[in-house]
Amino acid sequence: MTITELLVILLVAAGTFFGFVAVVGIIRLPDLYTRAHATSKSDTLGIILTLGGVALVFGADLAVAKTAILGVFLFVTNPTAAHAITRAAYDQEITPWTTDDATLQATEGEE
Repeated sequence: MTITELLVILLVAAGTFFGFVAVVGIIRLPDLYTRAHATSKSDTLGIILTLGGVALVFGADLAVAKTAILGVFLFVTNPTAAHAITRAAYDQEITPWTTDDATLQATEGEE
Protein backbone atom coordinates (compact mmCIF):
# COMPACT_ATOMS: atom_id res chain seq x y z
CA MET A 1 0.00 0.00 0.00
CA THR A 2 1.46 3.34 -1.06
CA ILE A 3 1.39 6.55 0.94
CA THR A 4 -1.11 8.04 -1.51
CA GLU A 5 -3.51 5.15 -0.99
CA LEU A 6 -3.12 5.48 2.76
CA LEU A 7 -3.87 9.22 2.58
CA VAL A 8 -6.94 8.56 0.43
CA ILE A 9 -8.24 6.02 2.94
CA LEU A 10 -7.53 8.39 5.83
CA LEU A 11 -9.25 11.37 4.16
CA VAL A 12 -12.33 9.39 3.11
CA ALA A 13 -12.59 7.76 6.55
CA ALA A 14 -12.34 11.17 8.26
CA GLY A 15 -14.93 12.58 5.86
CA THR A 16 -17.25 9.67 6.61
CA PHE A 17 -16.75 10.18 10.34
CA PHE A 18 -17.74 13.85 10.14
CA GLY A 19 -20.72 12.96 7.97
CA PHE A 20 -21.77 10.50 10.66
CA VAL A 21 -21.35 13.21 13.31
CA ALA A 22 -23.71 15.42 11.28
CA VAL A 23 -26.32 12.65 11.18
CA VAL A 24 -26.04 12.11 14.93
CA GLY A 25 -26.44 15.87 15.40
CA ILE A 26 -29.67 15.86 13.42
CA ILE A 27 -31.05 12.97 15.43
CA ARG A 28 -29.92 13.95 18.92
CA LEU A 29 -30.07 17.74 19.11
CA PRO A 30 -33.29 19.37 20.31
CA ASP A 31 -34.09 22.26 17.95
CA LEU A 32 -33.56 23.72 14.51
CA TYR A 33 -30.77 26.07 15.53
CA THR A 34 -28.52 23.46 17.13
CA ARG A 35 -29.23 20.96 14.36
CA ALA A 36 -28.32 23.49 11.69
CA HIS A 37 -25.09 24.31 13.50
CA ALA A 38 -24.08 20.67 13.84
CA THR A 39 -24.87 19.78 10.26
CA SER A 40 -23.36 22.84 8.61
CA LYS A 41 -20.03 22.49 10.42
CA SER A 42 -19.64 18.71 10.35
CA ASP A 43 -21.09 18.19 6.91
CA THR A 44 -18.88 20.86 5.35
CA LEU A 45 -15.73 19.40 6.91
CA GLY A 46 -16.75 15.88 5.90
CA ILE A 47 -17.35 16.91 2.30
CA ILE A 48 -14.05 18.81 2.07
CA LEU A 49 -12.08 15.85 3.46
CA THR A 50 -13.82 13.38 1.15
CA LEU A 51 -13.23 15.60 -1.87
CA GLY A 52 -9.56 15.80 -0.86
CA GLY A 53 -9.42 12.02 -1.03
CA VAL A 54 -11.12 12.07 -4.42
CA ALA A 55 -8.59 14.61 -5.69
CA LEU A 56 -5.73 12.37 -4.58
CA VAL A 57 -7.24 9.42 -6.44
CA PHE A 58 -7.48 11.36 -9.71
CA GLY A 59 -3.94 12.73 -9.52
CA ALA A 60 -2.89 15.75 -11.58
CA ASP A 61 -5.78 15.99 -14.00
CA LEU A 62 -8.69 18.22 -15.00
CA ALA A 63 -10.82 16.26 -12.54
CA VAL A 64 -8.72 17.63 -9.66
CA ALA A 65 -9.44 21.20 -10.76
CA LYS A 66 -13.14 20.40 -10.95
CA THR A 67 -13.00 18.77 -7.51
CA ALA A 68 -11.25 21.83 -6.06
CA ILE A 69 -13.85 24.16 -7.56
CA LEU A 70 -16.62 21.95 -6.17
CA GLY A 71 -14.96 22.01 -2.74
CA VAL A 72 -14.73 25.80 -2.71
CA PHE A 73 -18.35 26.05 -3.85
CA LEU A 74 -19.55 23.74 -1.06
CA PHE A 75 -17.28 25.45 1.49
CA VAL A 76 -19.02 28.76 0.75
CA THR A 77 -22.61 27.67 0.10
CA ASN A 78 -23.19 25.07 2.83
CA PRO A 79 -22.68 27.40 5.83
CA THR A 80 -24.43 30.22 3.98
CA ALA A 81 -27.50 28.05 3.38
CA ALA A 82 -27.55 26.97 7.04
CA HIS A 83 -27.37 30.61 8.09
CA ALA A 84 -30.21 31.54 5.73
CA ILE A 85 -32.40 28.73 7.09
CA THR A 86 -31.79 29.67 10.71
CA ARG A 87 -32.30 33.35 9.93
CA ALA A 88 -35.66 32.55 8.32
CA ALA A 89 -36.62 30.53 11.40
CA TYR A 90 -35.64 33.43 13.64
CA ASP A 91 -37.62 35.88 11.50
CA GLN A 92 -40.67 33.63 11.90
CA GLU A 93 -40.10 33.78 15.67
CA ILE A 94 -39.32 30.10 16.16
CA THR A 95 -37.93 30.04 19.67
CA PRO A 96 -34.70 28.22 20.45
CA TRP A 97 -34.63 25.35 22.92
CA THR A 98 -33.58 26.37 26.43
CA THR A 99 -32.78 24.59 29.68
CA ASP A 100 -36.21 25.67 30.93
CA ASP A 101 -37.69 23.41 28.25
CA ALA A 102 -35.66 20.49 29.60
CA THR A 103 -36.81 21.19 33.15
CA LEU A 104 -40.43 21.37 32.00
CA GLN A 105 -40.12 18.07 30.14
CA ALA A 106 -38.56 16.40 33.19
CA THR A 107 -41.33 17.57 35.53
CA GLU A 108 -44.06 16.54 33.09
CA GLY A 109 -42.52 13.08 32.84
CA GLU A 110 -42.67 12.60 36.63
CA GLU A 111 -46.38 13.28 36.88
